[in-house]
Amino acid sequence: MIMQSYEKLIAAVTSAREDLEKAAGGNRAAGTRARKSMQEVRSAAQEVRIAILAGREAPPKA
Repeated sequence: MIMQSYEKLIAAVTSAREDLEKAAGGNRAAGTRARKSMQEVRSAAQEVRIAILAGREAPPKA
């Protein structure tokens, strides 16, 4: 579960790169898309945190 959430986070960051580069160049529409992408990154990071906590609270596997 943790690794699946982590892979989703990596995919979100990777897909945001092009719009971030365009936004840095002054493209306002790309800036809007980049902000949306960063919100998705934030959500994916939160999923990773939740998965880590769930794994820590689960009883050890025997």
